[in-house]
Amino acid sequence: MTIRTILVDDEKLAIQGLQLRLEPFTDIEVIETCSNGREAIRAIKTLKPDLVFLDIQMPSFDGFSVVKGIMDVDPPLIVFVTAFQEHAIRAFEANAVNYLMKPVDEDKLADTIERVRQRLAEKRSADEAEKLKDVLAEVSPESLDEIGEEDESSARYEKMINVKDKGRIFRVDVDTIERIEAAGDYMVIFTGENSLILRETMKDLERRVDPRVFQRVHRSAIVNLDKVRQVKPHTNGECFLVLESGEEVKVSRSYRDVVARFVH
Repeated sequence: MTIRTILVDDEKLAIQGLQLRLEPFTDIEVIETCSNGREAIRAIKTLKPDLVFLDIQMPSFDGFSVVKGIMDVDPPLIVFVTAFQEHAIRAFEANAVNYLMKPVDEDKLADTIERVRQRLAEKRSADEAEKLKDVLAEVSPESLDEIGEEDESSARYEKMINVKDKGRIFRVDVDTIERIEAAGDYMVIFTGENSLILRETMKDLERRVDPRVFQRVHRSAIVNLDKVRQVKPHTNGECFLVLESGEEVKVSRSYRDVVARFVH
């Protein structure tokens, strides 16, 4: 699978440096480079790339303006590249796959490319499923009724999550995850006695797991409801969920509806 890629940066040396770092990734094909935001919008709409490495800080037309300018087409995956840490939050709010600080670190670039591969595989799998449904609707409409709504919903969420740690990639079975907690720019995934760190936003990770099983219980915590063994009331309308491991996670008042699932 070739990943058709566009590089956007107003600094020629930055583009050259990124091209060199991308050379070891044989599935990355750089099909165009752009030196400003307006060029980038034209190229994205014309060439329809899979992936864009997009500089944020550019004169007159920055990276976020480019994102706004391509909202009328099926947008590619975006990786923001920036020299300024304060752009990180806005990058994730724009639903970027990741953001990279200049100069680009090779390990972080490798992690980003792996994340891109995952996202594209998920998207293409979903596209294939839709094509199959179209075929079924034409040749055997009655068979569509046999596809359960629950199964259809579950298929949209990941079963395995890749986590890179110390140069190795661990594949975590989502069903084994007990809870997920935010720690600054990172997420800590707890699977019983083990924990792994993933560089991703809470909002992005929340989209990847089944909300019928994984529920936000606090601004910085998601819990696997299948791992809850006890509910302990607390003051001010809050409570604690006691998990299989014995760990207690507080449910804030704004997420009290989660507790209602355990009261029949």
